[in-house]
Amino acid sequence: MSDQYFMGIEFGSTRIKAVMINESADVMALGWHTWENQLVDGVWSYDLDEVWVGVQDAFARLRDDYERNHHTDLPALAGIGISAMMHGYLVFNESEQLLVPFRTWRNTMTAQASEELTRLIDFTIPQRWCIAHLYQAVLAGEEHVPDIDFMTSLAGYVHWKLTGVKVLGVGDASGVFPVDEAHNWDQARLEKTQALFDSHGCTVKLHSILPSILDAGANAGCLTEEGARLLDPTGNLRPGVVFCPPEGDAGTGMVATNAVAPRTGNISAGTSIFAMIVLERAMAHLHPEIDIVTTPGGDPVAMVHCNNGASEIDAWARVFAQFAEAAGCPISDSDVFTTLFNAALDGEADGGGLMAYNYLAGETVTGLDQGRPLILRTPDSRLSLANFARTLIMSSFGTLSLGMRILDSENVRIDSMFAHGGLFTTKSVAQRLLAAALGTKVSVGSAAAEGGAWGMAVLAGFSMHHQGLTLTEYLDSVVFAGAEVNTVAPDPADQDGYVRFLAAYEKGLAIQPIAVESS
Repeated sequence: MSDQYFMGIEFGSTRIKAVMINESADVMALGWHTWENQLVDGVWSYDLDEVWVGVQDAFARLRDDYERNHHTDLPALAGIGISAMMHGYLVFNESEQLLVPFRTWRNTMTAQASEELTRLIDFTIPQRWCIAHLYQAVLAGEEHVPDIDFMTSLAGYVHWKLTGVKVLGVGDASGVFPVDEAHNWDQARLEKTQALFDSHGCTVKLHSILPSILDAGANAGCLTEEGARLLDPTGNLRPGVVFCPPEGDAGTGMVATNAVAPRTGNISAGTSIFAMIVLERAMAHLHPEIDIVTTPGGDPVAMVHCNNGASEIDAWARVFAQFAEAAGCPISDSDVFTTLFNAALDGEADGGGLMAYNYLAGETVTGLDQGRPLILRTPDSRLSLANFARTLIMSSFGTLSLGMRILDSENVRIDSMFAHGGLFTTKSVAQRLLAAALGTKVSVGSAAAEGGAWGMAVLAGFSMHHQGLTLTEYLDSVVFAGAEVNTVAPDPADQDGYVRFLAAYEKGLAIQPIAVESS
């Protein structure tokens, strides 16, 4: 058994997950905590107190899992990494007090800021990005703005509180403000943005409120005594553990799928769903629907981000679980998903005339500031469990498919596409339908369901043991050497059905604004 262990913690949209691995990246223990964002006064947010309640619960469960399965105490950790959903708005004053509640990536309140910044610096600044939220606050004359001393991401916040160090990994940083080829904040664009802020009488100096940037493999500080108590109030976790740079969930998804080299891509499917394609050359045109971010190693990535992913599938699974319990035949959550997903394979290729929209929030790719979840069908549709399940899964890929068309128009080449996230836990089902949606082979690895938390643990191991290897070389030679990968090619019948489904999906988007206006 390996002598060194690494832990990755990822703050996802619905779960805080902790994964411990050994030097070979084998999973040794898991822990988790379920949490949920709240719509408060029209703003999607999480209470930061829940960050610490949740991470303590996840760590305690990881310890229990290890001790139960290995019949010994949890060993000392050699490295830790923190990851979280990217973007949003977290700002603090010089007394380290949070100035406004955390505004998550899910909010679509920054359209004016996004458009003005994109036009000014000739670089796509999506509504989700930290700088868009900050500039929107400036435009709105929000009282807290002059008091801002520090702005960071959720991963950067947790890392800061555990280590005392204000840094971001380059991948997470690239969703705060553009970075340059040297993996620093893009100075020319920063100066233009600062001049814009100054023109509004804003006293905030961007260069002073942004964290420092580090590449994957760097030492990003150590666990402090206060940080150790935040993670583990029992006192068993000792300070001094080395941290790697904190990363966003996009970056850890790339690591978890070994998709950090040019012409590789991955799909991360959770509450949101997004595709990350590592570019071999810059795109020829600016597209508001496409983010340009980086891998944890700093290589440019085209990101198709959709705010709405699998939440509607989760909601309907809960309904079916409640029905089973009411009928006196309770079944586990995992069995509900397995039954629902396997039924989808028996559905008609186009969903049998059913349509679903998973729009709990607005969607930039389709130009919607707000959304409404909808289930629709024509009078001659064939409503069945199989068609319903298939339609729910295909609808979770609908917006992504529309965004991927843009990359096709830019001749972005993809040699391999990997998928990860809980949507792929039931073997081959969502993977098969995603292959049909993309028209390309889709691979899922053995650690796909562990997702970004496992990828973050891998980055922690990389910081300690890369020994001059690039991140790509480390993943190929150490982490994924001999790894089990299941690859599915698109089935022609599935593809034809999905093309018909997507045409109806795109046409039906006109219903969304009417639904918003009417409710």
